[in-house]
Amino acid sequence: MAEVLLQVKNLKKYFPIHSGLLNKVENNVKAVDDISFDILKGETLGLVGESGCGKSTTGRMIVNLLDPTEGEIIFNNENIAKANKKRQKELRKEIQIIFQDPYASLNPRMTIGDIIAEPMRVNDMAKGQELEKKVKELLEYVGLASYHRNRYPHEFSGGQRQRVGIARALALKPKLIVCDEPVSALDVSIQAQVLNLLDDLQKEFNLTYLFIAHGLNVVKHVSNRVGVMYLGKLVEIGADDSLYNNAKHPYTQALLSAIPIPDPTRRSERIILEGDVPSPINPPKGCRFHTRCSKCMKICKEVEPRMKELENGHQVACHLY
Repeated sequence: MAEVLLQVKNLKKYFPIHSGLLNKVENNVKAVDDISFDILKGETLGLVGESGCGKSTTGRMIVNLLDPTEGEIIFNNENIAKANKKRQKELRKEIQIIFQDPYASLNPRMTIGDIIAEPMRVNDMAKGQELEKKVKELLEYVGLASYHRNRYPHEFSGGQRQRVGIARALALKPKLIVCDEPVSALDVSIQAQVLNLLDDLQKEFNLTYLFIAHGLNVVKHVSNRVGVMYLGKLVEIGADDSLYNNAKHPYTQALLSAIPIPDPTRRSERIILEGDVPSPINPPKGCRFHTRCSKCMKICKEVEPRMKELENGHQVACHLY
């Protein structure tokens, strides 16, 4: 059985809302509200959901860009949420992130070579000719030429910039990379190239990915398992085949029905979700999806469903099961 690299236990992130002359905390935005999952070494876990469901916040807590309100993030049997600043700096070498926007994530005043070299320079991993050699190797790994290192970000296309972001994430030889919607800002043809590149790099360097995306169609080809989030909660998680062929939660079924079928002779029944996503400041009592669910029962409005395993690691939080 594969070794567990990352464990997330009862993770919460609340952003306080201040008001009044005394700047008192009146309420909280419950961006992530008590989620738990594991990521095995060498696998890709896809995390999907609508905008505002908390998936990017989860990723940022894992790479230590945000401090969790509650819960544990256990990496290699160490609770990194409780680590001191010195240890957190050391752990940053092992957990890296690829940001969503390739235009905003690169410093426009630095050359590509300096952007890729900076993590190694800051962490005293290389200098001089050795540093230049490693930058050249990283550029080649992501499909760029060595002469690109003297150019600036504005001289590249979106797909090329994202390749630079990937090279920067690889610079410190991490074990885990959080891919925060790395292809959502790219053209469809370029998306396929970047996804194939990430797959090749995973095999080359034995990487583990947390792959965050809006839609199930993107993560289908890159993930071993998929988790579905709704309004700060994890509602379903399972192996990709199990989830795509036998989705249990009504929200997952609705997401799957929205995936276009590339065959004009076939038609799928589209599940239209009524209403808007409730506010994460005051989420509904009981199941958070009950306000939009066509299968809502009385218990759904009163009791919050807990994750239960149905078969072979396929888990769902729904009162229908």
